[in-house]
Amino acid sequence: MTTAPPPVRTGADRRRAPLVLRNRAFGAVWLGQVLTQAAVRMFQVGTAWWIVAYAVDDARGLASGLFMAACTLPAVALAPVVASAVARFVHRSVLRTAAALAGGASGALALWASGGGLPLAAVYAAGLALAACQAFFDPCLTTSVPELVDDADIETATGFELSTQSLAGLGGALLGALTVDRAGVAGLASGCAAAYLGAALLVASARFRTVGPGAVADAPAPSRPRPLRRILAELPYVRRILVCFTAANLFTAAVFVVIPLYTRSVLAGGGGTVALLEASLGTGTLVGAFTGARMPGRPTVAGAYGLGLMALALALPGLLTHRAAVMGCLVVAGWCAGAVSVRFVALFQRLVPAADKPGFFAVMQAVLGASVPVASLAFGLAGDFVSPQVLCLVQGVGLVPAACALALLESPAAEPAGGER
Repeated sequence: MTTAPPPVRTGADRRRAPLVLRNRAFGAVWLGQVLTQAAVRMFQVGTAWWIVAYAVDDARGLASGLFMAACTLPAVALAPVVASAVARFVHRSVLRTAAALAGGASGALALWASGGGLPLAAVYAAGLALAACQAFFDPCLTTSVPELVDDADIETATGFELSTQSLAGLGGALLGALTVDRAGVAGLASGCAAAYLGAALLVASARFRTVGPGAVADAPAPSRPRPLRRILAELPYVRRILVCFTAANLFTAAVFVVIPLYTRSVLAGGGGTVALLEASLGTGTLVGAFTGARMPGRPTVAGAYGLGLMALALALPGLLTHRAAVMGCLVVAGWCAGAVSVRFVALFQRLVPAADKPGFFAVMQAVLGASVPVASLAFGLAGDFVSPQVLCLVQGVGLVPAACALALLESPAAEPAGGER
């Protein structure tokens, strides 16, 4: 392998080449995020299916909902700790350490499961540990984007970063339930461990940019961030957007509990059907992550239309129970989620002061994630008493008020319209 510097590219060449190819540091860190999110998604999908199909005979909905709630609690509970760590420590070290610890936890679970007699509580604890590591990884990477790319590439980098959720949904969902059907929890945990350790190596190989004159390479900005409580208080427009999406998450996040229940009760399918449905959602999100920047109109208007379309897509499986129709609805729902996320995260990258970004993105993850445990438990418990088709209809109806509230928000003068930078 040659160590010669890469050839100089013209402006046209740079626009044609994908960001992850012309910026090797960002490409390595992005691929590391793909692996970590794929691993955590694979573990969550696989374990949720294991609970519904193999481990629990009664109250399957409550058991799976409790597991998904446990997987989302760290992002909320650890928000102040995450913000402090991201602000104080070298970002590359935070990312590398989080991935390595998750790999160790997955490996330990794999060894336990291979010996037989794995208790349900151990799987819950492993899900909690992996989610805690991911709670550090994701906001740290979001905060690190300006250290990895030029300002003109921030929106493109955001699209790549958010696309990891859909790539994780594709890879993780396809492998999660199928791996459990064929290799059990031991095989599932082993695959996760390999992905996490690979991510740690990729992050360790990346070189972050200096953050200012005289700054140490790879170090975060030295300016002192404001207290977490004041960040959202001094950003009222951003705060209102987050409230709208938190309300929407009460219904959108339930899809990960509804899919296994819907597969078993309505479609009478197995792990392969779960994989197809989860992959449909991930495919739509992937396309949305790369096309969201082209949505016309201001983010609040585009977001309102996106939530409205998503409401329809999530409700239709309550009326149409053909597998192909359900897959199509999930593709549309995923596209809406990916496209809307790109528009708003890119908006936040420009509206939030640089010194506040470590705290803000931790707070954003916590605020949006606060509704997920509630949604998981509520829909999981309800799934033991009502049909998953009813749950689909409730999801769609519940999104309508959030879409209306987002459409009524008044935009500040600084808010960019679609396509503007």
